[in-house]
Amino acid sequence: MSAANRRKADRSADGDRLLTPGEVAILMRVDPKTVTRWANAGRIESIRTPGGHRRIPSSAVDALLRGDSPQGGEQ
Repeated sequence: MSAANRRKADRSADGDRLLTPGEVAILMRVDPKTVTRWANAGRIESIRTPGGHRRIPSSAVDALLRGDSPQGGEQ
């Protein structure tokens, strides 16, 4: 996959950038496993790629930083 195609694949259908748990962990200064636990608990929105990898929309990270509840869930 070329770099240009990879950048397109790193965006959700609405144009939101999709981040790996490792990228979110760096932003939040936590361990990547913590991000995975947050996603499993519904604290942060995430999607699964066709290969089974987790991706987190940047808007979900922004919402968590603001203290907003995830879409469709309660905190």
